[in-house]
This record gives sequence, structure tokens and C-alpha cells, in this order.
Amino acid sequence: MTIFSRIIKGEIPSYKILEDEHFYAFLDINPLTEGHTLVIPKLEEPEEDYIFNLDDDTLAKMMVFAKKVAKAQKEALNCKRVGVAVLGMEVNHVHIHLIPLQSEKDMLFSNPKLKLEPEKMEQIAASIRSKIK
Repeated sequence: MTIFSRIIKGEIPSYKILEDEHFYAFLDINPLTEGHTLVIPKLEEPEEDYIFNLDDDTLAKMMVFAKKVAKAQKEALNCKRVGVAVLGMEVNHVHIHLIPLQSEKDMLFSNPKLKLEPEKMEQIAASIRSKIK
């Protein structure tokens, strides 16, 4: 069981942005920028760890779900764009990074990660949630 599976089950707390029966979006606790969000599928066993092994329908639905989150991020955080990255090297569970950007440099995973207080994380999450349509 991955850390993401434990987050989905509520065993590990998260700053939830959006959830439906198939997907879950929450703030990255080691963000590149404020509002950096992870989108993950709620997969049954065995867990899939590579996005391009997902069936076409699941992949398409995951991107539509991510789009809804990204639109809310852009509105809530007043960023120029929301960058999308799929690395899949950190956790063996499919995930998409949605990163609010002011410039391309914000997307560098070699950048130092932000350290935000829990109150700030919850404020960011609430702000994004309030813009979901």
C-alpha cells in the first residue's frame, strides 16, 4: 500500500482540494509553489504506478478531473498558468502534479521546496476549493 492509498483511506491527513468516486486531489506537502497539487486515481489493487499503463477511459477522466482543479487553482492563486508534470518516480502510484506558475522556472523540480505552515496550507486549499465549479 502506498502513502497515497493511505491518504485516500484517510489514514494520513491531507489538504484535500477535490474528490469524487474515482480521483482525489490534494496539496503537495513539499510544494514547488503555493498551491502545488497532486491528482491521483483511487485505484483498486494492484495499484498502478505508471500513468501510460492506465486504460484510455481512466486516463481521459483523470485529465478532465485535473482540468477542473487547475482552473480553480488559476483563479484562486492568480497565476499565469498551471503547469502539468507526470514524473511518477517518488511514489509508486499514478499522480499528476499541477503547479501554479508565474514563470517556467517555477516548474523546476530541482528548486528548493517551500515550507509552509499548516494554517497557510489550509488557507490555500480552502481558496482553491472555493473556486471549483
